[in-house]
Amino acid sequence: MTFNRLDTGLLGRLLLLLAALGGGGYAALYQAYGLALAALGLLLAGAVSLTRYLTRGQQALADFTLAVQYRDFSRQYPATPAPASLRHLLAAFNQVNATFRELRAEREGQFQYLQTILALLDTGIVSYDAAGTVAWVNEAFKHTLQLPYLKNIHALQARQPVLYEAIRRAVPGQPAVVKLTVGYQTVQLLVSATRFKLRGEAFTLLAFKNVSQALADTETAAWQQLLRVMTHEIMNSVAPIASLADSLGRHVQAAQSSQAAQPSASDAVAAELLDDVGTGLRIIRQRSEGLLRFAQVYRDFSTLAPPQRTTLYVQELLEATRQLLAQQLAAQGIEVTLRVRPAHLTLPADGHLLEQVLINLVLNAAQAVAQTPNPRISLLAWPDEQERVVIEVKDNGSGIAADVLDSIFIPFFTTRPHGSGIGLSLAKQIMQLHQGSIQVHSVEGAGSAFQLWFPRSAIF
Repeated sequence: MTFNRLDTGLLGRLLLLLAALGGGGYAALYQAYGLALAALGLLLAGAVSLTRYLTRGQQALADFTLAVQYRDFSRQYPATPAPASLRHLLAAFNQVNATFRELRAEREGQFQYLQTILALLDTGIVSYDAAGTVAWVNEAFKHTLQLPYLKNIHALQARQPVLYEAIRRAVPGQPAVVKLTVGYQTVQLLVSATRFKLRGEAFTLLAFKNVSQALADTETAAWQQLLRVMTHEIMNSVAPIASLADSLGRHVQAAQSSQAAQPSASDAVAAELLDDVGTGLRIIRQRSEGLLRFAQVYRDFSTLAPPQRTTLYVQELLEATRQLLAQQLAAQGIEVTLRVRPAHLTLPADGHLLEQVLINLVLNAAQAVAQTPNPRISLLAWPDEQERVVIEVKDNGSGIAADVLDSIFIPFFTTRPHGSGIGLSLAKQIMQLHQGSIQVHSVEGAGSAFQLWFPRSAIF
């Protein structure tokens, strides 16, 4: 049993050394110097072999430690030719390498899974360290801000100073809405921040959610609710007044007819008073009916029917709008140009609703260029880099003052003496029904450009 537990390689090398040592001593004793030299050489060779044999485990451990240091777990340690004393150690090394390879594969799989999920999110995500160096950024972030790459968060200071300032002031757990212009569009981003530590290093994680559509829908819904309440109250209050004024007017007319049939000198003052009362009642009735019509118009505005989508050729849509207003615009000396690229550009939309939007925009542009030398209106359409259809109504008119630019889409807001304040509000609501948006770019004294943006799915 004891012998079976011994390493035969080690025992053989020890026996060889003893034999060489004994043979050398015997040869030296009998002055057989040739045999003694041979025994000495054999002794040295045995010592070297024994040393290498005993240090193989240390060498294998050193190789394994170096591989771990460089995170190389692909190496295999064959146990078959190795001594029995090293086989368990080499098998353990192989098991450790296999375990680490499995853990690495699991981690890479989880990382790829997380990458796929984050790539599908429409929320922009970016993380950076204390120096501002970006550790990771997803495609939604670059798409939202139209950035091809971002190496350092401080680079936003030159490109998007408003957003950079919001990031600098971001407080974990306190999301903030930031309004900024990206390309030709004005967007509102909900910025959320959190901070964490990874391997002792501090990181900041930012999430950017484009809430422009959600806020616009909420705002429109709030205005519609307000309009419904207002029109309901106005109609309920004014209808009895109009009815009462009409009844009193008939009584006054009857009294005037009776007085006219039997005139008397004492009734002269009463006749004049009846005339005044009748005139006042007619004014009350007319204004009451006007208020009722006004309330009905705004009630209809707040309850637009869903769009009936058909495939529209944008070229035909713009041409129809130009022809419809051609006589009116020509009378004002306004030049109208039209350009659509490609010419066969189409989108699924409600032609009647879009025509109403375009008519409002063109008429607004006509009023804006009324005092402009060489007045010009351009109707343009194209697909952008993300394959979204864009229709633009551009003029070289007076432009819109910066302090009112944010208010022009609010119902009832108008800067014109006889404006109703519902044209642009209606246009915004119609675009929201098409899951699109309306944007305005204006320079006071240089002109304005209104753009209708349709979602990517709109292209055929």
